[in-house]
Amino acid sequence: MPQKKKSESPAAGALSASKPQDSAALHRELLYSMLLQRRFEERCAEMYAIGRIGGFCHLYIGQEAVSTGIISLLRPDDYIITTYRDHGQALARGMTPRAVMSELFGRQDGCAKGKGGSMHMFDKQLGFLGGHGIVGGHVPIAAGVGFAIRYRGGDQVIACFMGESVVNTGAFHEALNMAALWKLPCIFIIENNRYGMGTALERASSIHDIYKRGASYDMPRDVVDGQDVLAVRKATAEAIDRARKESMPTLLEIRTYRFMGHSMSDAVSGTYRTKEELEQYLKRDPITLHRQRMEEAGEITPAEVTAMDEEIKKIVQDSIDFAEASPELPLEALMEDILVETTS
Repeated sequence: MPQKKKSESPAAGALSASKPQDSAALHRELLYSMLLQRRFEERCAEMYAIGRIGGFCHLYIGQEAVSTGIISLLRPDDYIITTYRDHGQALARGMTPRAVMSELFGRQDGCAKGKGGSMHMFDKQLGFLGGHGIVGGHVPIAAGVGFAIRYRGGDQVIACFMGESVVNTGAFHEALNMAALWKLPCIFIIENNRYGMGTALERASSIHDIYKRGASYDMPRDVVDGQDVLAVRKATAEAIDRARKESMPTLLEIRTYRFMGHSMSDAVSGTYRTKEELEQYLKRDPITLHRQRMEEAGEITPAEVTAMDEEIKKIVQDSIDFAEASPELPLEALMEDILVETTS
């Protein structure tokens, strides 16, 4: 893994579980994290459009309350595993904007030396076990991590993010069955943004309240407003407590919405959702809702929000400048990091 430069700020956007519950300081930290993810993803869209980012690119715009609410409650020794829509979660976990942007650019200073790209953020030191491109393929891995935690006698948890289309795969059901049977400390998080690529949930699932699938395994389950970061935190806190104290898994259906398309090849809305639907959901922008609540409580002023926003924009621009200057990998690097070297 590339060494962090001294000028980097690893704490930029990194969330901590140490802040007092519902304090003004915590609320400011949550706002900062969501705003960093939003501004970062907006610039990613620009960089993709001008060819700086290649391959696939799935943006997290609109879903920031999910990553922020959940990861703000995790300890440094907990684990995260997720899908290919992983930039926001990586930033919330504390991966530096420089490391994420460099990875997107395919440069040596990326979190995976530029070899993973947009869909495969990874940082072992942060317990960030990767974005995974195969739909549902990472859910059994999460169960495996949960098994390892219990086998070693630890009290960590593994947070497993997935989209709602995953619930229709066999791997999902097999993993949840084992997690419930063996009482593994897994938190299975369904980010229900209503569309699996361009297919609406109602056209793909016989059950529309998909959190109810947890009943098949006698697993604690809940449905959460994914546009309210504090609601996400409340449900997550209960799931974490259950996992740590009882080694019991939980299934959370967090209902959110992506304001962009499925990927940059579907950058606006495609033909599968109406302009009216998008406008309706935009009224519940998670950042706007949280900022308004803070302003009404006297926890922040519009001027302070503007100053925070300007600071974040500079951090994101710095990440782009850093990625541009980061070298590309030499050709021989293609043969590195393929096999694990062991000593007999």
